[in-house]
Amino acid sequence: MASPGADSRTQLLMPAPLPALIQEALERRFLVHRLYEASDREAALAQAADVRVIATGVPILTQDVQAPVNAALMDLLPKLELIANLGVGYDNIDAQAAAARGIIVTNTPDVLTEETADTAFGLLLNCVRQLSRAERFVRAGRWLHGQFELSASLRGRTMGILGLGRIGSAIARRAEAFGVQVVYHNRKPVEGAPYRYFDSLIDMARASDILMIAIPGGAQTQKLVNAQVLEALGRQGVLINIARGAIVDEEALIEALQTGKILTAGLDVFANEPRVPQALIDMEHVVLLPHVGSASQVTRDAMGMLLVENVFAWHTGANIPCPVPETPWRRPPEQTG
Repeated sequence: MASPGADSRTQLLMPAPLPALIQEALERRFLVHRLYEASDREAALAQAADVRVIATGVPILTQDVQAPVNAALMDLLPKLELIANLGVGYDNIDAQAAAARGIIVTNTPDVLTEETADTAFGLLLNCVRQLSRAERFVRAGRWLHGQFELSASLRGRTMGILGLGRIGSAIARRAEAFGVQVVYHNRKPVEGAPYRYFDSLIDMARASDILMIAIPGGAQTQKLVNAQVLEALGRQGVLINIARGAIVDEEALIEALQTGKILTAGLDVFANEPRVPQALIDMEHVVLLPHVGSASQVTRDAMGMLLVENVFAWHTGANIPCPVPETPWRRPPEQTG
C-alpha cells in the first residue's frame, strides 16, 4: 500500500492488479493504493479513507483476483466518487449501491465489440465443423488410417441471439454474411433492428438451432439458459456462450450434451472460472476456450486506455466517456463566489 504522507495527489484504490499500461498511466496522476499487496486488508483500507477513485476489472482481466466492489467496500471509502471498471461487463461491481451513494461507475464498451464477435463466430464455426477435433486428428497421426468423419454445417441454420446489444449486433452482421438467418430475444425489441423479435426465450430457442449468448451477467440472468431452453433448442442445437458462465445452468448443459439433447457447445466462459467441469473437458465434441473473447493485445490495450480516459475525464471535470446506465454522468454544478 502507498502511504499518503505529504503527497497531495488524488488517491486511487486498486483492489486487484491491473495491466501495466493502466498502472503506469494512473501513477502519473494519482497516488495509487494497491490493496492486493497489503498483508492486513482492514488496516490498509483504514489508510485509504481519502480515496476518491477505484480502478478495478472483472476477474479474468485482473489476474483472477476475486475483489468485488460491493456496498461494504464503498462504505469504508466516504470520499469515493468514481469506480472505473476494465471490461464491458461490470457484475463485479454493485452498481445499484454505487448509484444510491452518488458514485459514478464506468466500463469499457465498444473497443472490444469486434474482437469478441470474431471469437464468438470462430467458436461457432469450430463447433459446427468440428475443426478442433479435426486438427487433433491430424496431430495424432490418425489421418494415415482413414478420413475424418463428416461434420454438421452452417447451411440452412437459424441463429437466435440472446442479447442484441453492441456485441450481439456485431455477431448478427457476421451471421448474415454467412447466410445464417438471425432472430433475437431481449427484454424489449431493439428499435430499428431488422431481425425477428421473440419476447420468450424458449420460443426463440424452439425457432433456432444456434443459441448465441451475448447478454450481461448478474443475478437477473443467472441460469437463464436452463434445461427447458436447451431442450427447446433441439438435437441439432449449438450453444455458444461468450458472455458469462453463470447465465447457463452448467449441470443442465452437461446433461443435454451427454444425452444428445443438443448437438454441441462452444464455451469461452464458465460458472466458476478458471475451474472447468471435468465432464465438459472429457467431451471431445465440445469446444472450450479460456475466456479469451477480447484477448488480443490491441484490444486489451484499447480497453485499458479507455479505463484511463474515463478516470482522467472525471479528474478534469470533462465529459466522462462511458458511465454505465445505473449511474449516468452529470456535469457538476459550476462553482461560484
